[in-house]
Amino acid sequence: MITLEHAYILVGLMFLAFAVLTLRDAGHPTRIRSALFWGLIAASMLFGSWLGGLGNGILVLALVAVGGLKALGVGRPATTSPEERRESATRRRNALFIPALIVPLIAVGGTLAAKHTSVGEWLISSTQTTLIALGLGCILALIAAMAWLRPPVMAPVQEGRRLMDSIGWAALLPQMLASLGAVFLAADVGGVVGELVTQAVPMSSPLLAVAAYCLGMALFTIIMGNAFAAFPVMTAAIGLPFVVGQFGGDPAIVCAIGMLAGFCGTLMTPMAANFNVVPANLLELPDRNSALNGVIRAQIPTALILLGVNMALMYFLAFRF
Repeated sequence: MITLEHAYILVGLMFLAFAVLTLRDAGHPTRIRSALFWGLIAASMLFGSWLGGLGNGILVLALVAVGGLKALGVGRPATTSPEERRESATRRRNALFIPALIVPLIAVGGTLAAKHTSVGEWLISSTQTTLIALGLGCILALIAAMAWLRPPVMAPVQEGRRLMDSIGWAALLPQMLASLGAVFLAADVGGVVGELVTQAVPMSSPLLAVAAYCLGMALFTIIMGNAFAAFPVMTAAIGLPFVVGQFGGDPAIVCAIGMLAGFCGTLMTPMAANFNVVPANLLELPDRNSALNGVIRAQIPTALILLGVNMALMYFLAFRF
């Protein structure tokens, strides 16, 4: 049976490969420090279950020290040439999205299969099923892309290393901010926020509760830079006590759409650098700071429309049953 531990091992091996290839890259501007940074992440993924709280805490402090003292450099590994990539894109056009679409299809299909079929229950653990199915989707998408496009054998790892170098320390923001959200929950920040919100917004109807929850998720995500950090706070403050508890909303629907509302905030904030800097890096835009602001400005209209759609979906779906 595939468990979450297997997914951690796979990711750890990937970061270990990044570290080894970076260490062997004589042209890398920060070869030793970058290799140490990716190696520490690999250690956390491979051995985190055995390190314990103290060991993992020391490892995190080491990551902050290595990544925070100075910017990590960006390697330029040789894989395929720009001419080869341009020719492939021209020839295959939108079909190039097929490997990317395999990932969500397998993630959703694997999750449903694990819950509703005997084969799925035998293959995938019932704990963190979606994450495991997501990992399987990535593996199958990689296999499909390699069989179809036939790039150099090391191209996926080398291109992954280049992209992670471009993102740098910001790649750790989701995990760090999710941990911060857990700390806020333990400190009962949600209760304090809930009291402040109820003083400003009278929770007299499901519509007001839904609007307060979704807008709160988006705004707190804009401040924190990550919906995973906002989710435990706003759900404890508004989602569970009011949308679910007072008005009887379906908790699964409320929580799922609430997270999507938070992701709308991710599109509108420079604090979510790990997400919004990726388009600028993929497009290799020269001025990354201006590019980041340009990406956010381009995303704001879509984010506001999606936020309104999420509020409507929650209002019309969460109270039907």
